This record gives sequence, structure tokens and C-alpha cells, in this order.
Amino acid sequence: MTVEFYKYQGAGNDFVILDNRNNNLNLSTLQINKICNRRFGVGADGLMTLKNHDNYDFSMTYYNSDGKEGSMCGNGGRCILAFSQRIGINKNPLKFIATDGPHDGEIIEEHNNESLVKLKMIDVSQFETAENYYVIDTGSPHYIQFTNKLATKNVFKEGKKIRNSKPFKNEGINVNFVEANDNNLFVRTYERGVENETLACGTGVTASALAYAVKNNLEQESIQIKTLGGDLKVSFKKSGGIFKSIWLEGPATFVFKGKIEI
Repeated sequence: MTVEFYKYQGAGNDFVILDNRNNNLNLSTLQINKICNRRFGVGADGLMTLKNHDNYDFSMTYYNSDGKEGSMCGNGGRCILAFSQRIGINKNPLKFIATDGPHDGEIIEEHNNESLVKLKMIDVSQFETAENYYVIDTGSPHYIQFTNKLATKNVFKEGKKIRNSKPFKNEGINVNFVEANDNNLFVRTYERGVENETLACGTGVTASALAYAVKNNLEQESIQIKTLGGDLKVSFKKSGGIFKSIWLEGPATFVFKGKIEI
């Protein structure tokens, strides 16, 4: 079977996106894993399919690079918004549905193959705090630890250890290490499903920004975030202990289009 695909990246977090509006694609875990394989396939942190939906502009299904269906992906959500414009869904702003519920999105600007995209994340009302870490679910579960000298930290080794520790081993968790400098954050993430460090993680930087807000008692903020793959921004308002109006903003870039035999 020959599959047409589109490759996108958001701050270095890269994805294969498939147009499944005709509902003719039903890929196996093995096939998705092959497409995402960086040596034997296209290569990506994850794969998404876009389908028609009766009540929204489209629906998004996300798969980790291991081929298994995953939870929400923030940078993937921003990339699929840009992709929807490329395939003719000419609406802006847009509303789509993912595994964690409905999301609003907006293409702020476009230039050649790069778009500046903002994505509204789910409200967050529950977060776990411990002596040296936070656990926050922003559509995907995240462990957040504040640290120093993040540039030289062995994120793969330390992230893998936490992800496979007893409390998180069965379900898995994404592990974020965060270095704060005033209201600017530097975030590096070990992602479950990829089982490696990625250049950026949208739900991860969102969770990191909220953890920073909890730590510093912030009610409303716009936080600039640096990742290895680029810059992102998270803004939010907190009311009655609930984080609302959470927006993730950053670049979404079309890389190339192609076909693969699977």
C-alpha cells in the first residue's frame, strides 16, 4: 500500500500527518512505527491523522513513534492546524477535537512554509506537588522538576529512570527538566512513547509553565520558553484554583510531502 504523507515540525518536534478525510486509512501499530522510524521510514516523533467530524472542523488522532495511539500532543496540534489550511480547510480560527476534548486554534500569520500558530489547551484544575517535583496533566501527563545547569544534564538517562520508576512505569509519564530565569524558562523533555529526548514538547512546556506558576503563585502570565528546537510561548489565567485560557503559541513548519510504501 502506498501512503501519501506530509512532514511538519514545530520547534523541532516533528510529525508525519496523513489526510484521512476519506476514511480509507487503517494503519497497524507496526505500519505507523515503520513510518516514524528514522532509518527505515520517514522519521518522526509521532504520526497524526486528520479526519472529518460532524461537529468540528476536523478530528485529530495522535500516535507515538512506537506506533501506539497516544494522548494529546501540543506541538502536533499546532502543526495539524497549519496542515488543515494546506489541504483546503479554509477557516480561521478553527475548532477541532482530539483525545482530550475540543481545542480552539488560530493561524496568526503565514510566511512561505512556516506558520505562527496558537492552540488553546484544556483547563487544568488538578496538580500534584511533592518535595522536588510536580505532576500536571495538560492533555498528557507530565512530571516537572526544576533544576540548574540544564544544558549539560543527561536528560535521556535521568528522564528514562523517572519514566520507568515504580509510580509511573505502567502508564508512563513525560519527564520535563526546567531551568527558570525570571519569567523565562528553558525546558528539556524525555517523552514516553518516543522513549527518548525530543527537541520540544508542547504539552510539556505547557505543564512546565503551569508548574512555574504554582511554584511562584502566579495568577496570570505569558511565559517565554526556550527548547532545544526553538522558542514557544505559554499564556494562561488562573481563577479559583483552575488554570483557564491556556494558549500554546509557536511556529509550525511544513517540511516536505511524499509517498511511502508500507
